[in-house]
Amino acid sequence: MAVEELKEVTVGILALQGAFVEHEKALQRLRLQRRISVLQVRTCEELDLCDALIIPGGESTTIALLARLEGLLEPLRDFRTRKPVWGTCAGAILLSQAVENTKKGGQEVLGGMSITIARNGWGSQVESFEARLQVEGLRDSDEPFTGVFIRAPVVLKIDPSPTDPPVQVVARLPPGLLPPSLASDDPADPKAMVALRQGLHLLTTFHPELTADDRFHEYFVRECVLKASPLKA
Repeated sequence: MAVEELKEVTVGILALQGAFVEHEKALQRLRLQRRISVLQVRTCEELDLCDALIIPGGESTTIALLARLEGLLEPLRDFRTRKPVWGTCAGAILLSQAVENTKKGGQEVLGGMSITIARNGWGSQVESFEARLQVEGLRDSDEPFTGVFIRAPVVLKIDPSPTDPPVQVVARLPPGLLPPSLASDDPADPKAMVALRQGLHLLTTFHPELTADDRFHEYFVRECVLKASPLKA
């Protein structure tokens, strides 16, 4: 066995609220050259053990409130300046630099992605849907990935500063899926963008963890985590 195969990288999942167990199971199913240790994160001590972090779907305001109560909000903000973070749905909101359509009192964010996003941009639970997405960079990229959108946020604006890494569009909705209230004739309209990458951070407005398809988890580990994590002794 190669030496590299003996090295381990730790991916944490913020486990305060939301679909963190589903992310854990998806990561545990991966078979990669580097061994992946998965850790549910609820404390600063657990966060310190992680090489990367996933912030799951759930309720973004609740996750932010619980993080503040646990003394995790500032450590999370520091973590995302140094290590890869992937936010799904509610996690995508928390990774954004600005949020619209917030609850009364606003929305605390971690930042990390140079975008403005709208909470519940698609509307209520009854507007939930699935879409087959073409995603370049996934294993077997010719095979569409089924995106599960539940009260999904919508990207409104991409606005990196000159010193920020560029924002890469990883996946868009197929034409015709945007409702009339969101649709436009602009082919570059950010509202159709549902997966973005900036530097070592990844954002998806849908829930890859709610499918049996683990290719997005593999993509995050391969393209973001392992490229940031030096081999450990």
